[in-house]
Amino acid sequence: MAEQVDTNSFKNGMHIELDGKVWRIVEFQHVKPGKGGAFVRTKLKSLEAGAVVDRTFRAGEKFPRIRTETKSVQYLYDDGTEAHFMDEETYDQFSLPHAELADELPYMQPNTSIQILSVSGKPSSVQLPSSVELLVVETEPGIKGDTVSNVTKAATLETGAVVQVPLFVNIGDRLKVDPREGRYISRA
Repeated sequence: MAEQVDTNSFKNGMHIELDGKVWRIVEFQHVKPGKGGAFVRTKLKSLEAGAVVDRTFRAGEKFPRIRTETKSVQYLYDDGTEAHFMDEETYDQFSLPHAELADELPYMQPNTSIQILSVSGKPSSVQLPSSVELLVVETEPGIKGDTVSNVTKAATLETGAVVQVPLFVNIGDRLKVDPREGRYISRA
C-alpha cells in the first residue's frame, strides 16, 4: 500500500494521487474559520493535462503520496517550445514543454546545473535554488544617496526576468534574486 499523507503535511511541490491521477501541489493554505471545521485550500496542477485547479479538503483528509526523486541536470537551452536538459551522470538529453516551465525559465541560465523532479522516472518539473545571481541589463539610472527609501523600480535581468529593485541598483550590477517569488534579495 502506498504511503498516505494528510492535509496537515502538505508542502509546495509535493505530489499526491487524487481521482486516480497524479497532481502536484502548487500552493496551499490552512484555513481555520471561527465557526465550523478547519479546511485546506489548495491549487493543484495535473501532471498529465497540465491543468491547474483549485480544490478544498477537510483538515486531516488523507491521500496516497506519489514518490518523487530529484536529479542534478544541466539546463542547455530553450528553443521557444521546449526547454532542453542533459543528465549530468548519463549525459542523456531530454526536454520538457516550455509551458510547464514558464514560471521558472526566466531565472534559469543556459549551461547551469539545476535539480529536476522525476515522478515514476519521468521528468516533471524543475526545482530552483532559493537564490540565483543574475546581471542587470536594463534599468533606469541609479540616484546617488537614495539607499534607504522603500521606493523601487523595474530592472530587466540577463535572462529576461523583470524584478522590482531599490533605486540604487544600476545596469551591470549582479543581484541575488529569489526565483520562487521573483523578488530582489541583495546585490551579489
